[in-house]
Formats: sequence, C-alpha cells, structure tokens
Amino acid sequence: MTAPIYRLGTLALVAVVAGATCGRPEAARAAEPYGTWLTEDGRARVRTEQCGSDASRLCGFIVWMKEPSGKDGSPKVDHYSPNTAWQGRPQMGHQMLIGLKPDAEGHFEGKIYNAENGKFYDVSVWSDQPSALTVKGCMLVFCASQSWKRVADLVPGQLQGPTDGLGGPVSDPEWASKGTRTGSTSAKKPSPEGAATHAR
Repeated sequence: MTAPIYRLGTLALVAVVAGATCGRPEAARAAEPYGTWLTEDGRARVRTEQCGSDASRLCGFIVWMKEPSGKDGSPKVDHYSPNTAWQGRPQMGHQMLIGLKPDAEGHFEGKIYNAENGKFYDVSVWSDQPSALTVKGCMLVFCASQSWKRVADLVPGQLQGPTDGLGGPVSDPEWASKGTRTGSTSAKKPSPEGAATHAR
C-alpha cells in the first residue's frame, strides 16, 4: 500500500513552507512533525503545521505537485469529494491531513484525504529525527509506512504563502483560524459516510 499512502492523501497531499508561514522554524526538533516534506515517491511536497483552530492538532496541505496538471494541461481538481460543494476545487493547496490528534506515544492520528478518489483513510504520523517524517496509512486491516524527507528549499510552482492567506494552501473550514476566510468556508461538511474526516 505504499502507493496509496501518497494517494491516500496524495495529490490530496499537499503542504507548504512551514517557517514564517506557520510560526515554526524549519529545523523543528525531533518528535515535532512540523515542516515541509517531500513524499517518498517524490510526487508531492506536504506542509504540516498546527491547525489554525486547534494548536494541539496537526494539519497538512499539499504545497507542490510534480504533475499539477492533467493530460489536457488544466490544473488537477478534486472530482470525487463526498462534499459536492468541494468538487472541482484545486488539488494543489487543499488540506489532506485532517486535524490529527496527538496520542500518548507522541504520534498524531486521524484521517488523511485522497483527492484522487474522494476517500479518507486512517493515518498515523510521527518524527523520530528532524530530517524525516514517518507516515503510516491503513486501509481496512492493511497498513504500510513511508518516510518523507524534510525539505527547506523552494522549487518552481511551490506554494509559499501562509495557510489561508495569499499564495498559500486552504484549510477546511473546521480547521481554519477563527475569523479566517477560506475558499471553502461556504462549503458544507461531508456527509457522515465520508465524515470520518472529522473524527475526534
């Protein structure tokens, strides 16, 4: 299930520069999974940071994609979201780690969203060393892990702005800071079937 983890929240995986944008230095200490990470297959960069509405939770956004456009040359969009109001939103910059909750072991657990199929999967993430983030995704009883590499450089096409700000990724409404307007604020939350997304 190695491929699905990137796909788990694959092009549903995206995150941007953590430094100044989320108030945490890129050289985060071990066990603090905040920063910008290159997925194991090199297809995306994901920015992880404290969620705007709850600093104890971990949110993650796709901030760069190796292939941001489809075969027709237009930007890839989310066709399959269980929230119909979100269908058609860009895959670039959307939230894929959905308010992960810390556990007693220092891991963050919750749901990851895959914009390629509109599904949510169980995920656990943690950092044992500053240079790497372990991402363990599970689908039914099958689980697999990936190691994502911390990156501090910027590459062409990478989102650089602050979350919910100009040139940055967009939080799902539930995870945005109070008073922050996002491109998805008017969208309804997913129905219970897909709403494992907001599992507490």
